[in-house]
Amino acid sequence: MDAVRANLGGFQVKICGVIQYANLFGVAIGYTIASSISMAVNRSNCFHKQGHQAACNVSSTPYMIMFGVMEIIFSQIPDFDQISWLSIVAAVMSFTYSTIGLGLGVAQVAETGKIEGSLTGISIGTEVTEMQKIWRSFQALGAIAFAYSYSLILIEIQDTLKSPPAEAKTMKRATLISVAVTTVFYMLCGCFGYAAFGDQSPGNLLTGFGFYNPYWLLDIANVAIVVHLVGAYQVYCQPLFAFVEKTATQWYPDSKIITKEIDVPIPGFKPFKLNLFRLVWRTIFVIITTVISMLMPFFNDVVGILGAFGFWPLTVYFPVEMYIVQKRITKWSGRWICLQILSGACLVISIAAAAGSFAGVVSDLKVYRPFQS
Repeated sequence: MDAVRANLGGFQVKICGVIQYANLFGVAIGYTIASSISMAVNRSNCFHKQGHQAACNVSSTPYMIMFGVMEIIFSQIPDFDQISWLSIVAAVMSFTYSTIGLGLGVAQVAETGKIEGSLTGISIGTEVTEMQKIWRSFQALGAIAFAYSYSLILIEIQDTLKSPPAEAKTMKRATLISVAVTTVFYMLCGCFGYAAFGDQSPGNLLTGFGFYNPYWLLDIANVAIVVHLVGAYQVYCQPLFAFVEKTATQWYPDSKIITKEIDVPIPGFKPFKLNLFRLVWRTIFVIITTVISMLMPFFNDVVGILGAFGFWPLTVYFPVEMYIVQKRITKWSGRWICLQILSGACLVISIAAAAGSFAGVVSDLKVYRPFQS
């Protein structure tokens, strides 16, 4: 938001702020849904004991509540600078479950000796209709876009870096390495997962491996996912927390409820800074995201909507426009036209992804009963 203000200014700053913070709110919902799926590790144990034909249905509601309670506690960490350790743990856990998922996919293909599925994707007629396949393909575009949602907090992360070397130089190198590594993992996990399951590939790839041994390895992977999401939830929500609290302080600078910090002594550690406004508002925030997650626990659809909503404006449009301003690219020049074509193509992708994801939500709501399914 500050970058847009410095380069573009005007009404675009407000548009950027609304989209960015709405997307951070949505990410919190998506992570809550994802965590509840992985927290139900007893589901994979049920399949292991009773076979993959067993009715091992598990309600996600209790697990969402558990995740929400954990986030209420971690949300009391005052600011972004103090969660670096949580971010490191989350990164290690992400590498852990990705490696397990990839390894199990390779092992499954090697064990069966054949590759499931086809280059054209799920078969029309046996599993889905032609229109359903189109909607799901669009939805998948949103899911891919969501996988790169780090752009929402890229500058906030850069602001926590120490210099020298220059923050921008360090962040550019870190971004290049991280995007390359994650893309390789995403592609390998997706390709080997589809090769292992074909048309039966689940939305959450690791839940599909619950039908096979070693089930205990699946438990480890799902625990790693939950730990990762606990940390990632905070990494994404801290900028939103900081924005609301900064705004409240500007509006009511004399309010002790908002500004007063209470030292809570902790034996062996520094006193914990407790703020009444922070305690109440962050708790309410987590409760709201948890309740919404329980009302719409559709992982693939919600992720697709979030990816579609935030991808084009925050990852493409604003960065492209700021680049044009910084480099003083002449309007209607070849370079300007190429950048606009790129932006327009990504806008079309986002619209298609949103349409497919909303179609999925409508379809799910026809059979879903809140707090019961």
